Amino acid sequence: MRRIVHAALLSLLAASPAFAATCITDQGSFGAYKAAFAQQAASRGVGQRGLQALQGAKLSSITWKFESRPSSQTGVSYSDPATFLAKRTGGSAQSFVNAARSRMNKNANLFNAVERQYGVPGSVLAVIWGLETSWGGYLGKTSIVDGAVTLSSYCRRHPRFEPHAEAALMMVDRGMISANTQGGPSGELGHMQFLAGNWMRYGVDANGDGRADPYNAADALASAANLLRQNGWKAGQPFGEGTANFRALSAWNDSGNYQRAIAYAAQAVGN
Repeated sequence: MRRIVHAALLSLLAASPAFAATCITDQGSFGAYKAAFAQQAASRGVGQRGLQALQGAKLSSITWKFESRPSSQTGVSYSDPATFLAKRTGGSAQSFVNAARSRMNKNANLFNAVERQYGVPGSVLAVIWGLETSWGGYLGKTSIVDGAVTLSSYCRRHPRFEPHAEAALMMVDRGMISANTQGGPSGELGHMQFLAGNWMRYGVDANGDGRADPYNAADALASAANLLRQNGWKAGQPFGEGTANFRALSAWNDSGNYQRAIAYAAQAVGN
């Protein structure tokens, strides 16, 4: 499995922009934000196709709703892992665990290969895959560019998510996605719903076809394991709350509720 690293993205994440777009708190200012962001993105190496995608980007109403009303996100108020899973998946926690275990068993060779390479148990990856896209069943209906740029514009998230918006534009430049490719409301990509900057940093080619593709399940699962390993995951160690591996889950999602749900379900899947 080959790790794909884009040097341009790494310099993008580290450099100070020659132009700095100002965040917004009202939807009417989105056009002004885009104009300023276009100058910033161009100064950071985004090319013509990416800038054209930015020009055509529309404010994502669902992204704005989630950011202005966090309680509108499914399960966000439920700290109990079983309740969180039920609200998130629309069924019981046990049903989700059973489905994750079945998915892992049906793809045992893949999960075993990924665990050998990166040290992350298949149960953890199967649970994240299920939570993110119902094992590839739903990859999102929001334009990735629209969602990423909307998120980066909003003051509660700015500037933390601007590098991901710039990375999404660079992915358009490279033909990895189009201006119309759909994903999650925050600009998430593919089977595991990576943010664009994380995909360009951690994406790997697991199936040997010469490219890291977030819409290929093998690539996406291996890339998620790669992200966790590079953020502190230790092979063969426990991952319950309070452990180092549990803390590594924050690199995937900074919600404590989400992290607890992953650990709870993955432990149940593995039993």
